[in-house]
Amino acid sequence: MLQTILLVAMILISIALAGVILIQRSEGGALGMGGGPSGFMTARGAGNLLTKTTWVLAVLFFVCAIGLTIVGNISRSSQSIADRDAIGALATPPGAASEAPAADPATAPAQPAGPSLDDFLSSAAPAAQPAPAQPAPAQPAPAQ
Repeated sequence: MLQTILLVAMILISIALAGVILIQRSEGGALGMGGGPSGFMTARGAGNLLTKTTWVLAVLFFVCAIGLTIVGNISRSSQSIADRDAIGALATPPGAASEAPAADPATAPAQPAGPSLDDFLSSAAPAAQPAPAQPAPAQPAPAQ
């Protein structure tokens, strides 16, 4: 809800900022479009009003941009989609997949063509092999 309000405010501020910038008189005379005294607002105070309005709208624009960034990242909580999928695969116990009831093949999701994270984890774990028995060293007979 807050994100929608900030987004609408950002759009309105952007349109107003573009309009205020386009109304202002060109100072440098670039492209030969220097304005004479027959402009829309010719008083010196109009320039100050437009300048102050531009600054206010620019500040509001940046505040809305920062607010949208913060509100957008609150719900994400520093997890990406890849992290969420990997955590879900790791959190599922190995026996949980076999305990699930058999699903209809027509409605079951397609299995991945390549190896999964579970395949990698099972191949990376060292196999539990018993250590070879080492013969006990021969003890010399006690001298009498």
